[in-house]
Amino acid sequence: MVKIYHNTRCGKSRTALKLLLEVGLEVEVIEYLKTPLSSTQIQVLVTALGIKPYDLIRRGEKIFKEHYKASHPDNIDWLQAMVDHPVLMERPIIQKKGLAVIGRSPESLQKILAY
Repeated sequence: MVKIYHNTRCGKSRTALKLLLEVGLEVEVIEYLKTPLSSTQIQVLVTALGIKPYDLIRRGEKIFKEHYKASHPDNIDWLQAMVDHPVLMERPIIQKKGLAVIGRSPESLQKILAY
């Protein structure tokens, strides 16, 4: 079973989902904009990704530029920012067993497929 934290409006996310389905994987789709994650759930993903919460932030988003760009929140504040504004989360995040990747590149998708 593979989980994909998916944004239907994102081309990279749609491409990743299509690839996962084409190779025959059983996929659980989590549309995190419709069903926002808790800070605990996001922390679990951050840990599985091996990154800090800030590294999961989409810094090109309008909400980031308007409210967070000039600030210096700590890890807990960044987690809360993603709870409050799920659009700030990088996508797609793909999780298979104990591995998670941000599936924006062919290399990260291959890493999941080979796992």
